[in-house]
Amino acid sequence: MTNDPDLERHATKMAKKKAARDKIMATKTEKKGLIIVHTGKGKGKSSAAFGMIFRCIAHEMKCGVVQFIKGGMSTGERDMILSKFADLCAFHTMGEGFTWETQDKSRDIEMAQAAWEKAKELIRDESNTMVLLDEINIALRYDYIDIADVVSFLSEEKPEMTHVVLTGRNAKEELIEIADLVTEMELIKHPFRSGIKAQIGVEY
Repeated sequence: MTNDPDLERHATKMAKKKAARDKIMATKTEKKGLIIVHTGKGKGKSSAAFGMIFRCIAHEMKCGVVQFIKGGMSTGERDMILSKFADLCAFHTMGEGFTWETQDKSRDIEMAQAAWEKAKELIRDESNTMVLLDEINIALRYDYIDIADVVSFLSEEKPEMTHVVLTGRNAKEELIEIADLVTEMELIKHPFRSGIKAQIGVEY
């Protein structure tokens, strides 16, 4: 035992904090499938979502990914899942790039709606613990998909224990309203502003 008064005060303070925390945690007993939204101008929305997908994979839980905007370019997460974990994670890249790249609004709408149909199929499958809808907020922002349909489906048809993660900037207020967990990534600094391009291992 030490006689250092600072260390003793710290130990006493931490013991009180732990007791208070344990009391709070004892009241958190319910489980449910969460609606999780990652939005905001900062980097990391999809990266954080894929972290949860890999966490499910590590626990050998079935899951699924639908990419609404990103096109056919190779990404580390997609390549790894398709090559090593395709039995656990269904991966569907349904987009063909951002609107300014495709320059074909009708095609973008068609692809976004096809992606939403695939998303509903994966979510309805109760064997999937988690379904990631990557960049769906972009499709919703441009009204390629009806936000009322998305809200209605998630509120009324999503299985009770299925987690659904929705990413992308400018999440609709209607989606935020029904979500259980919403995180807004705030942009403070970004290398793009300094002329640095997207780099392998960081962005893809």
